[in-house]
Formats: sequence, structure tokens, C-alpha cells
Amino acid sequence: MIKLRLSINDINEYQVANLPDNAVKIETPHSVEEMMKKATPIAVILCLLLFIVMLCKTIACKEIVISPIFIFIGFVLGYLLLIVHEWLHGIVYPKEANVIIGKIKGKFIFVALASYPLKRNRFILMCLLPFILGIVPLMVFIISPAEFKEWNGLMFGMACMGMVSPFPDVYNTMIVLKNVNKNESVMFYKSDMYKIL
Repeated sequence: MIKLRLSINDINEYQVANLPDNAVKIETPHSVEEMMKKATPIAVILCLLLFIVMLCKTIACKEIVISPIFIFIGFVLGYLLLIVHEWLHGIVYPKEANVIIGKIKGKFIFVALASYPLKRNRFILMCLLPFILGIVPLMVFIISPAEFKEWNGLMFGMACMGMVSPFPDVYNTMIVLKNVNKNESVMFYKSDMYKIL
């Protein structure tokens, strides 16, 4: 069941389900800040991909295809959709799992917190599903006519936020692919990640 919390002080309060005896801790960064730092190259690659898409469309159309102010508006709309981003994480969990969605107090970080084992592929789906919020506006941007500059700017701004905001989730996916076999499960417990043998 998904529940909303406006302010979350400590993720360790929410990710505390029973840890199975056959759970093995996966080595991950010790804090949100450290994880964000290690995942930053992923964000850089995603930004570069978006820049290349913009450059290709501009070259193909032989004109400026966006209105810059609408990129900013699209970015703000994308930020407001971060709660949907977290909800997309939450809907992958079964109904009996407790999923808490909220904003970490004092930071501009939204989270979906759950301590429930998911099979490896379902866990990866949970991590990557929010990319929909970037892929859809990016596809709309690519196919929209060049003269729709305001619309293109809006879609590109939303695509930027939707494509780059899941960079920590991509990092978690890479950790899981490296450390967890197909038939194993993965779960969060407090601020750590475990594989269930």
C-alpha cells in the first residue's frame, strides 16, 4: 500500500521490514550524498545524450527549435512530477508492501521507501520505470515540428528533468546487475541494500 509523507526525517524509520536469514548485504555507498556523488557520471552521460538530441534536431531543421523560457517552465513541471516519479517506483511493489513516498526534510530529494523483497528483474523495473517521465516528452520533442518552439521547449525541459532525475536509480540498477543473480531477490533495509539468496 502506498502512503504519502510530506516530510521524512530519516529513511531508516521506514525501511525496517523483517530481514530474511538468507539476506546478504550488498556493498553500497554509506549515505545519500555519497551515492549521488558516485552516480554523477550517469547524470552527465544523460545530459550529454539530451544535448546531442537537441543539436541533431536543430541541425536537421536548420533553425532554433525551442523557446528557452519554455525549457525552464518544462523543467519546473518536471520537478513537480517528481512525486509521480516516486509513485511509479511504488506501483511495482505488491499491494501488501508498505511504500512511503515523500520529500526528505531540508533537501530537494523525493523518495519512495519500501523494505520488501522483489525478484531481481522486478527490482530493476521498479528502479527504471520513472524514465517514462523523460522518454515520453523526449519522443514528443523529437517528432514535433520546428515551428512549435514553445511546445518544443516545454517538452525538452520536461524530458531533461525526467531523463536525468533517475540517475541514482540507474546506479542502483548497475549495482544489482553486478551483484545479484536472476533467481535472487533484492530489498532495502534501512539505508542498505540486500540480496536474498
